[in-house]
Amino acid sequence: MRIVTLDEIKAVLPKIDLMEEIEAGFSAYSNGEVVVPPVGELNFENPPGDVHIKYGYIRDDDVYVIKIASGFYQNKLLGLSNGQGMMLVFDQKSGKPLGLLQDEGYLTDVRTAVAGAICAKYLAPKNIEAIGIIGTGVQARMQLEYLKNVTDCRSAIVWGRSESALDQYKTSMDDTDFIIETTMALEQVTDNCNLIVTCTASEKPLIRKDQITGKIHITAMGSDTPNKQELDSNVLSKADLIIADSRSQCEVRGEIHHAIKNKIVSMDSIVELGEIINGDRQGRTTGSELTVADLTGVAVQDIQISKAVLSNI
Repeated sequence: MRIVTLDEIKAVLPKIDLMEEIEAGFSAYSNGEVVVPPVGELNFENPPGDVHIKYGYIRDDDVYVIKIASGFYQNKLLGLSNGQGMMLVFDQKSGKPLGLLQDEGYLTDVRTAVAGAICAKYLAPKNIEAIGIIGTGVQARMQLEYLKNVTDCRSAIVWGRSESALDQYKTSMDDTDFIIETTMALEQVTDNCNLIVTCTASEKPLIRKDQITGKIHITAMGSDTPNKQELDSNVLSKADLIIADSRSQCEVRGEIHHAIKNKIVSMDSIVELGEIINGDRQGRTTGSELTVADLTGVAVQDIQISKAVLSNI
């Protein structure tokens, strides 16, 4: 079994067309070619944290993958990043272990950011005036990094809960070509950005229906457990199109889960991202639509990225 370190992983990623790999995964998933059992989950209160075990395989492929990823939100007090984890790759025909990717949660961060870029590719308005980022953590940085693959917009307004977090975020983005404006007023984001990405671990809605006045696209990717929520469910009632990375997963976690529980939307109205990629359903068709994508993170993303890394080492 090959043990691959984080440094080796980071060195090989530039050789991989990540957009192509993850799009292919979503496509296969919506075509019914992927077996993904329900997410295994551990939730902790003291200190607050969660662990996800995501696993599955693509039919007639060479491998199956098991991913363990955690988020412990007080890790900075220990000098550690919030995210940790690893991916295990096995031969699909024999069960033989092929690789242990010691990514420390990095591949999960990457594949999540790539999924955000894919959503923007198919769903964001053609002319993006400014990108709104809700949050100041790792995803708040990586979403912008990967959005560069699909838009020329380099203007971003970033919301955070404290001036110190925003100052740290802005400093961390000094080596990019984005013009970053920071704010603690959500309305500054919702009033001025027509592409918004929410990437927090909030358990209380941050964006309300009345704050959404324009026809924009929102990618909500922070709500990956049943108790997290970044959007008031009434935001989804206002949407012209609601997209899930996985219908079955979004029914039990994420923004769609809350909207269904509150009887605001029905599963019949939900379109899967892979269906849009495949051309089976339409994405954005005009500049006057409100679209919302709910990304809860699907194991097929882990399958695709870990397989690509291992094959390029």
